[in-house]
Amino acid sequence: MLLGTYYDAVELHRRDKILYARFLKPHRLISTCRSAGGLKENLEFVYNHQVCEPAGHNRALAAGIAADPDGYRRRVAESYGLPAELCATLGTAANMNNAHIAQHSFRELTVVAAATAGVEGNAGRAGDPSAAYESDKGFEMLKKDPPPQAGTINTLLFINRELTPGALVRSVVTATEAKTAALQELGVDSRYTPRPATGTGTDQIAAACLLGGKKPLTSAGKHSSLGELIGLAVQEAVMGALALQNRLTPAAQCTLTAHLRRFGGDGESLLKGVQEHLEPGLAALLADNFAEFQGDAPTVAAAAALVHLWDKLSWGVLPASCRPEVLGAQAAQLACAVCGGFDRLGRYRERLAPLPYEDSAASLLQLACHALALGFADKWRGEN
Repeated sequence: MLLGTYYDAVELHRRDKILYARFLKPHRLISTCRSAGGLKENLEFVYNHQVCEPAGHNRALAAGIAADPDGYRRRVAESYGLPAELCATLGTAANMNNAHIAQHSFRELTVVAAATAGVEGNAGRAGDPSAAYESDKGFEMLKKDPPPQAGTINTLLFINRELTPGALVRSVVTATEAKTAALQELGVDSRYTPRPATGTGTDQIAAACLLGGKKPLTSAGKHSSLGELIGLAVQEAVMGALALQNRLTPAAQCTLTAHLRRFGGDGESLLKGVQEHLEPGLAALLADNFAEFQGDAPTVAAAAALVHLWDKLSWGVLPASCRPEVLGAQAAQLACAVCGGFDRLGRYRERLAPLPYEDSAASLLQLACHALALGFADKWRGEN
């Protein structure tokens, strides 16, 4: 199916498990493709292919991508009637029906981004501990358990003006920043450390610019109109794809678990952690109403502020010596948000101020659970 023709030079098609672009006019392409990757001017197609399902699907083709990228490209291209030697290849577990296309223009400039995205199993932060070391002998696993494969953000980027090779490379930097901005605004967390995510461990990109015509553009950074368009298009495409693939939207992130998950606070553990501070009757009441409880906007706001302050302390923006005062005060705000009685702020602060040496992710979750329990207990004190 033809999804659209853009600036009279690129067609986007979708068939079964593939989304591919056909260049109607010559383009310069840079890609992370394992086969035919890098900077090219002789390619006519670039495609994004769903190689497997996100979970429990051990296809031989998926396993062979790293071992035989040329063979993977050939098999996929030939199955869709495309010339393998003229294709750049991206692979993912995301459904191609969940791809999102965004187009932004200014004067004579047009930028088109098409993204597929999934972050539930593989989101990570640049600098997180690695899983493998690559040498001349291949990959050596550094961890007993391999990293989860489900979760990849693939971006196809098209620009209707020729760029210098350096500017095309710069477009990848701008697109990557836009992807990370999308994750930041959605509050996506690393699955490996208690820190915000910047991408996934398997993200890929292909960026293409139309050749010929006017003088090549030299800037694709944030100060240029082209950079602005790239940022807008890529962020919109990534956020749209995450909404379709993972049902991940700004409104869906208005929950306690969305903010506390990276500290170990998924739904079950968060509920259990709060219940440990409640008497049985209130613990049962909380369980019956946990979905509504954890979606209360003022409570979520207070929890988000607590997490933000923990980040600032971890990054050294705030001095560690102020940790008990800073986190204790915000945990008190969290308890007040739950019960609605801000006259209790001073009392809560005295009870919740953590010890200076309690600086782990687990201690942050314990603090949050204690605060939530205090507020919930006071909300219904004397009425049970």
